[in-house]
Amino acid sequence: MQQVRLSEAEVRVYEAVTVLETRGQVPYPDLIAEEAGLAQQDVHAPLRLLTEKGLLHREDSPLAGLDFGPRWCARQPA
Repeated sequence: MQQVRLSEAEVRVYEAVTVLETRGQVPYPDLIAEEAGLAQQDVHAPLRLLTEKGLLHREDSPLAGLDFGPRWCARQPA
């Protein structure tokens, strides 16, 4: 399996997403920031980088008219 190098912030954000998913919570950016112990503006770059590396994917709100913003979901390594 190919190893992907992650920064400390990327690791914290990825772990926050997986913890939120495990708890059954929706991983919105504000909850990810809170779980990761980062300011909300500090999670945007790691979310983008983790998506580019194929570790997260973005899902838009499935309910029309109730857009709470994007949620981020972890991709399980193969």
